[in-house]
Amino acid sequence: MKKYIFASILACALLGSCGSKSSQELDTDLITNPNTASGTISDAKVAVMTFDSDMHDFGMLSQGENIAYSFHFTNAGSGDLIISGCKASCGCTVADYPRKRIAPGEDGYISVTFKSAGKSGMQYQEVTVSSNAQPGRHVLKIMAQVR
Repeated sequence: MKKYIFASILACALLGSCGSKSSQELDTDLITNPNTASGTISDAKVAVMTFDSDMHDFGMLSQGENIAYSFHFTNAGSGDLIISGCKASCGCTVADYPRKRIAPGEDGYISVTFKSAGKSGMQYQEVTVSSNAQPGRHVLKIMAQVR
């Protein structure tokens, strides 16, 4: 009998306190999600990132050219927009983005630079923009014919 009591106490000690939340668990009261199960947005202030265009064709390029394009966007939502990062699909593409809060109604640019060195033929690249907007990710596309 003492073995079972000792084993139970040891298990509780190893796994954390019995019956209480682990320090690594999140309290669901801390999570605010403006979406509901029905897919509609509640009254929470939400950023909405809209782009004039999500694709740009550079046309014909000579191999070795570095060329840039700025994608214009607007925060069409009711909350501040925070861009957390931009990830390109290839090392030949680099994106620069605003690192400040963008208030509702304000706009900005994401500059995408394509480096054509070592490339030939039709090139398609993507930049994934991550933010606190709804939806949280936008994909910007560029293309070029490198000769």
